[in-house]
Amino acid sequence: MKLIHTIGDLRQALAEARAKGEKIGLVPTMGALHAGHASLVRRSVEENGLTVVSVFLNPTQFNDKKDLERYPRTLEADCALLEQVGADIVFAPSVEEMYPEPDTRRFSYPPVDMVMEGAFRPGHFNGVCQIVSKLFAAVEPDRAYFGEKDFQQIAVVRAMVKDLGFGVEIVPCPVVREESGLAMSSRNTLLTDEERAVAANIYAVLSKSRNFASTHTLAETRRYVVDALNAIVGLEVEYYSIVDGDTLQELAHWADSDNIVGCITVFCGSKPIRLIDHIRYKG
Repeated sequence: MKLIHTIGDLRQALAEARAKGEKIGLVPTMGALHAGHASLVRRSVEENGLTVVSVFLNPTQFNDKKDLERYPRTLEADCALLEQVGADIVFAPSVEEMYPEPDTRRFSYPPVDMVMEGAFRPGHFNGVCQIVSKLFAAVEPDRAYFGEKDFQQIAVVRAMVKDLGFGVEIVPCPVVREESGLAMSSRNTLLTDEERAVAANIYAVLSKSRNFASTHTLAETRRYVVDALNAIVGLEVEYYSIVDGDTLQELAHWADSDNIVGCITVFCGSKPIRLIDHIRYKG
């Protein structure tokens, strides 16, 4: 496995594989890797001749500087994990390498980027599109792998790929969960053991809401989830949106779509740590 820090060295390393006609897979990450990331890499290794994993904490997608400052940075441990799961190249550039000058590009893909994370984290998806487009240009992958925990991000990236004409297949991969049901996230490492146990209630309540939804309206189900989680000490719901799984627009009735997903963001603990998850009701 090679550890590469510059775009020039990356392109040189990829040239030989590309000349052989090998398919190239890319797994974009911000580091602090866990079993969820490992599952993406394993899939890329299975489906491609060469797998690149980017490890880059992208500053332009953080609208909260404190969130950026406390995001875990664990490159040495990340590399050890990636070698175990078969990655060929780890691309870990500096901020200066990826942004030699300010990126003034503006991306807008309504309606999918205007709601939920787009509404609560202004500029977040613009930063995501900036860095993912740079990575696609540098790697020119055949396939790129994203975890479905970031459900809305996948929709935005797909819109960007269509807009910019990248010849890359976006491969969504299932959420990997801890034994408690908590969706695996790099942010989980910032939780205490007690907070982690409390955070497991997020998926537990979402799971119970499926049965609740079978005999209640969509609005009642939304209130049930929010009220149940807010009643737990240490949790505070930022938003819970029950949306069409394609457009990500809020729904009023269960009959309004055959593809219905509940997307949630919850603050956990005294810091607090922002956690996201989702559950599928239909489709």
